[in-house]
Amino acid sequence: MTNKLKIALAQLNPTVGDVNGNRDLITQARLKAKEQGADLVVASELVLSGYPPEDLVIRPSFQEACMEAVELLAGQTSDGGPGLLLGTIWVNEGKVYNAAVLLDGGRVVAVRFKHELPNYGVFDEKRVFDPGPLPGPVNFRDVRLGVMICEDMWWEEVPECLEESGAEILVVLNGSPYSLDKWDQRLHLAVERVTETCLPMIYVNQIGGQDELVFDGGSFILNNDRSLCWRFADWRPALKVTEWERNANTWFCNKGEIIAPEGSLSSIYSAMMLGLKDYVEKNRFPGVLIGMSGGIDSALTAAVAVDALGADRVHCVMMPSPYTSKDSLEDASEAAKLLGSQLDEVNIGPAMQAFEKMLKPLFGNAPPDTTEENIQARARGLTLMGLSNKTGAMVVSTGNKSEMSVGYATLYGDMCGGFSVLKDVYKMTVFKLCRWRNENFPLGSSGPNGPVMPERIITKPPSAELKPDQKDEDTLPPYEELDEILECLIEKDFGLKKTVDQGFDASLVRRIWQMLLIAEYKRRQAPPGVKITHRSFGRDRRYPITDGFRES
Repeated sequence: MTNKLKIALAQLNPTVGDVNGNRDLITQARLKAKEQGADLVVASELVLSGYPPEDLVIRPSFQEACMEAVELLAGQTSDGGPGLLLGTIWVNEGKVYNAAVLLDGGRVVAVRFKHELPNYGVFDEKRVFDPGPLPGPVNFRDVRLGVMICEDMWWEEVPECLEESGAEILVVLNGSPYSLDKWDQRLHLAVERVTETCLPMIYVNQIGGQDELVFDGGSFILNNDRSLCWRFADWRPALKVTEWERNANTWFCNKGEIIAPEGSLSSIYSAMMLGLKDYVEKNRFPGVLIGMSGGIDSALTAAVAVDALGADRVHCVMMPSPYTSKDSLEDASEAAKLLGSQLDEVNIGPAMQAFEKMLKPLFGNAPPDTTEENIQARARGLTLMGLSNKTGAMVVSTGNKSEMSVGYATLYGDMCGGFSVLKDVYKMTVFKLCRWRNENFPLGSSGPNGPVMPERIITKPPSAELKPDQKDEDTLPPYEELDEILECLIEKDFGLKKTVDQGFDASLVRRIWQMLLIAEYKRRQAPPGVKITHRSFGRDRRYPITDGFRES
């Protein structure tokens, strides 16, 4: 009977669709684990295909590539080294499963299918996968492992079935995306499952950015007394070999490294950094372009970009108009200087005059309004996209969630870009993040250690500067109040009455709700951005553009 076991947890950063690259990541992890005497290497959910693979799953050629890669990995285990337990697509009798495969001794020893397919929020796995039956444990070198795949742990049925059928250690392969306070939720559920089954649990999560999702890692192990004996760092790949011993009929893991989770502001900043970095690098952009306004949103976006990519890959462009203040010019210049990034200036005055002349015959004597303001924003968008086409660098848009919620953004103007760092970050959080970054150096940053933006950028009243003496509060309520109302309407999904019951003015709530609804067409055309909250626009919150429902 096996009484000792060394299990390596591989917290990796796979790329969706790059089956060969992901296979190589797994191979490298296994070789390192072999050097450390591991018996088994456990990787994350769908690590071979990348997660989430979406409609790639239904392509026969992609299915074949994944199945072939499994056979190649299985062959590697014939060397007498560690076995592999990893996530992959699996095809059986015309059905496609989200699967965990156990490879050992040169062959596929066992396959288990995900039973609980999530179909809410950012998940729609029922669209592409078939649900598997309730699983029994798999036998690895005389140890019965109760293998679950992500959502299987979130409900009682699968772990209960595994415990009743003789599992000795619960092993959970995860592709669990980041959102605020997600770690607390994961740990709470894991403790519940350990309490119910009296079995220890291994929880392996991936890291990395995939379009709008970002995965934070934080893999961990709980012993059967619910004590935390390992916790991996957030946001970084890792391979750690854990040591297990059998005491009578109970397995326990020797205590190892326990790295505390990041605080909320630090985790948001890390999520934005990793989301942008992986989007740029996995899509092979040489760098990014950012339109600097001298305001807080573009300053924070530039800081995240420099921290993620390095100053040499971030090109800032100031595009003043006749309404751009001297303070804004100075603040943009100082922010770029603090970051060490290139800052160029392109005056859009000539473009404004050209459009005025072009459109005068059609505009006639109509007085100036938001049309002229939007032309300025679109002249800036056109400038950035021209530079992007010429250099290959990707434009990063700078709008925040508060603005995107109420449509306080110009389609084809400041919404222009290939990615949005602040898309799911409310304005008041933007202020907090700027102060946090000026006082802290993010882990893994490629940027400068010290303040990255002048204090005036944070303290001056926000303004789009599209007309004389313009302030955001000319159009919007104070951001403190706006964000609180938006949190009720979006994050908590309150209706009008329940939001008003929180103490807000009824007419203001109705106005914000109306702005939120009619801006849906803009959000559909916005670039992807990092998911931070529980209800991000896009995958999480899907409202129709044409929507005749109105609450009374």
